[in-house]
Amino acid sequence: MREIIKKPLITEKYNEIAEKLSQFAFVVDRKASKTDIKSEIEKVYGVTVKDVRTMIYGGARKTRYTKKGFIEGKTAAYKKAIVTLEGEDTIDFYSEL
Repeated sequence: MREIIKKPLITEKYNEIAEKLSQFAFVVDRKASKTDIKSEIEKVYGVTVKDVRTMIYGGARKTRYTKKGFIEGKTAAYKKAIVTLEGEDTIDFYSEL
């Protein structure tokens, strides 16, 4: 079975959104559906999910100049899920540190 949740996105922006709106962001498997993401979040974190929004980010082309000439590359593409929780449910990412 594939791993649906890759990692949580922990930034200042998403910490503020989590406090105000009870929404949390995750990088998820590209082939995962909203129902797969919802059931996995509920199973792993023990919370009730109200809504799931997903978006796919394509890789961006990058070019830089070095001593050896131009180096071309591409950043990784990924799928992001914004999960809204019911009521007073919350996820504490820092409890496992």
